Amino acid sequence: MFGFLRRKKKEKYGPLVYLSEPTILYHTHTEKVILELLEEKLGSNNFIVPSDYGLKSTDHMIKDAEVFVAIAIVGKFTSLVVREIKIAQEQGKKIYTLDVARKGDEILYLFEEGIPERIEWLSPEETQSLYAAFRGEDFSGFMKFFFGDRKRQW
Repeated sequence: MFGFLRRKKKEKYGPLVYLSEPTILYHTHTEKVILELLEEKLGSNNFIVPSDYGLKSTDHMIKDAEVFVAIAIVGKFTSLVVREIKIAQEQGKKIYTLDVARKGDEILYLFEEGIPERIEWLSPEETQSLYAAFRGEDFSGFMKFFFGDRKRQW
């Protein structure tokens, strides 16, 4: 009766990809762009996206994925991403890194195979400090400088 209200589901294709991302990117415009970029680079739209599960742990799903993509922000892996990378390494997964950075008014995405040595691995305490810097005062300061106005950019 209300078939017009149902969204047509996009058919899944390609290898199953686990996306390990910092929680600060959950449900943002940047996350959407990352998924589009990965679809193009990996030839897959078959993703396990932790933000789809809220704040529940999804690291048990890594075992099902063929490919693991770790998201770094400003050259840093948050402690959550670090923990998931270690699981993926133990399970011998094919690993890629996507580093998200800002240059002027542009957000840059650097996609690489493996884990570059230049990426810093943060502890839980360092992750909290990074998040505090991003949150700033009402998304001003560092957050606005790095990602722009949340309403416009995210």
